[in-house]
Amino acid sequence: MVARNRSRRPARGRLRRLLPAATAALALAAAGLFAAAAPGTAAPAAATLLSQGKPVTASSSGGCCPAANAVDGNSATRWASAAGTDPQWIYVDLGATAQVSRVRLQWDTSCASAYEIDTSADHAAWTRIYSTAAGKGGVEDLTSVSGSGRYVRMYGTKRCRADATHGYSLQEFGVYGTLGSGGGDTSPPTPPGTPTLVSDTSSSVTIAWGASSDNVGVAGYDIYHDGQLCASVGGSTLTGTCSNLSPNTAYGFYVNARDAAGNVSQPSATLQVTTPGSSDHTPPSVPTGVHSTAVTNTSITLAWNASTDNVAVAGYRVYNVVNGTSMRIGSSDASTLHTQLDGLSPSTTYHLQVTAYDANGNESAGSTPVLDVTTAAGSGCSAAQEVCQVTQVGTDDDVVWGLVTLPDGTILFNERDAHDIVHLNPKTGAKTSIGTVPNVQSTDGEGGLTGLEINPVSFGTDHWLYIMHTSPSDNRIVRIKYDESTNTLQTGTEQVLLTGIARNKFHNGGRLRFSPDGKYLFAGTGDAQNGANAQNTASLNGKVLRINPDGSIPADNPFHNAVWSYGHRNVQGLAFDSQGRLWEQEFGNNVMDETNLIVKGGNYGWPSCEGTSGTCGTAGFIAPKHTYPVAQGSCSGITIVRDVLYVACERGTRLYREVISGSSLTNVQAFFVGTYGRLRTVEPAPDGGLWLATSNGGDKDSTPHNSNNQIFHVTLS
Repeated sequence: MVARNRSRRPARGRLRRLLPAATAALALAAAGLFAAAAPGTAAPAAATLLSQGKPVTASSSGGCCPAANAVDGNSATRWASAAGTDPQWIYVDLGATAQVSRVRLQWDTSCASAYEIDTSADHAAWTRIYSTAAGKGGVEDLTSVSGSGRYVRMYGTKRCRADATHGYSLQEFGVYGTLGSGGGDTSPPTPPGTPTLVSDTSSSVTIAWGASSDNVGVAGYDIYHDGQLCASVGGSTLTGTCSNLSPNTAYGFYVNARDAAGNVSQPSATLQVTTPGSSDHTPPSVPTGVHSTAVTNTSITLAWNASTDNVAVAGYRVYNVVNGTSMRIGSSDASTLHTQLDGLSPSTTYHLQVTAYDANGNESAGSTPVLDVTTAAGSGCSAAQEVCQVTQVGTDDDVVWGLVTLPDGTILFNERDAHDIVHLNPKTGAKTSIGTVPNVQSTDGEGGLTGLEINPVSFGTDHWLYIMHTSPSDNRIVRIKYDESTNTLQTGTEQVLLTGIARNKFHNGGRLRFSPDGKYLFAGTGDAQNGANAQNTASLNGKVLRINPDGSIPADNPFHNAVWSYGHRNVQGLAFDSQGRLWEQEFGNNVMDETNLIVKGGNYGWPSCEGTSGTCGTAGFIAPKHTYPVAQGSCSGITIVRDVLYVACERGTRLYREVISGSSLTNVQAFFVGTYGRLRTVEPAPDGGLWLATSNGGDKDSTPHNSNNQIFHVTLS
């Protein structure tokens, strides 16, 4: 049994909560005025309620009363432990290291007569900051506590009602303070030394590195490959192994150091390793029964029978064979025995073969006989086709990132690694660099010159280009005027709008999007490879940000800084629908990516929740509207045309089409699967179609002009 709910006076409890909250709100509002006057400067921290809606864990819970009730801000609900057992505990994850200055406990009748309050950096080793053997229940407002930690625990050792039918019953567990280590340790460790290869197999790599130093002490090291966390070790260990890798695959390994306060270093240099092949040299059997199931003027749908393999089939590839030369034009996953080939030319015969391959790169011979299929005549685009003709309008040898359409129908796009903005005429393919953005620094990863946007309402008169980029010290948002008459970037007009977005090798975010009315500029940021940043609303990382066009902070932002929503890992896609709602795309780590419908002040769960994996049922977390396995996703840019969402995916090498129906995404389809390689950027074209840019080669190394990219126009029905 659990403690029964008894009558109480919620009005008085609510008043007690409102008074300190109002005081904190006034302090934050004042800080917001400073932010408006000097955009980019950090507002001073104010002690405030940190625990509401945060992840919470308990030793036990009664069926009526889950642990999340204790941090829901509602004194009419409660957490109830199992009955008749001591000790019992409950702790809250604040999402980042905090200086705790007050803990408020509001008990039901089943209170604690003896308990302690503890803090921890890792919810394993706890430090007591308060204890009593004279607990009286009701509201116990502990205003003189002082401690530091990410996790705060109430640890009950003696129940007020000591019989076997009652436990602990806590209506509200309020933790107050300031996020960040406050007057404590704010210095990150130095970058770890350059990694070296210790050993490798077809599925794992072991590396070693030089030790970091720290003013207090290094608590641990996190090992990444290509932006994905693959191993963590303690602070005294200088080797680590990443497993679950693929054979014959190139990876870039690097290391970040962290201390007990949650400060994360800048990354080590990158070690490039190509895993060796496995001992498996047997290719899968040749696919059979290849046949077409549907044909339009721009697409062919194929199906075939499954291949077999001595280990496992990893996937299928589709080739067009012309004069003995095979060009890959499609692919599918191992479990999918069909694919649609898109972007084809009307009235054209394609000579199609399907192969199967395994994880070691062994590929079967092509299916026989070659299947000849002729697309239908005509250049029309029927409603049933949805995605139709594809025309290449440009190429580039750098990473194409932000892209905008100018009023005359031409395009500007960013070269991420070269730091130039390029003007492209899609009718002729002619392109010109309009200038180099000043103070951009790449990160030997995915930082550099990223977001590009124009105000849809005022660009015709103000000519501002809004730009997000990595600098030597941070990620930032600036604006620079574009002179149409000289086709040049007027770097002398640069205005810095927002600074202080932490940088790292990966997870820099970068997408910019104006609201349709031109009043607000939204930006997607990454967590800078420190998941705690995402839950810290005082940090600009792992967020969707919202600022005025001049960089000042809108008065109605929920946290009185630039933060609009939080709990994100790495935001690279933003788009508005016809109702003015903001949709967002973000990268997961190794489980799933997600598409979210963004709401003011919303918490989207990272790092506790990745897509729908992890502790995603935590009170206050907002569930994604759609998720994608990382191997079929790793999606970056999004756009919306006629309330249909288009999602460009890199690792998944495809474009998703998803119909917005109410607040749901329906009729999800994949186009161009394996046709053009990695897809990064998709934007609306002025004729109702799409601009679509690839991200092939050199998109993880920051080396200028070592890519092989195309920009397409896609006709939509």
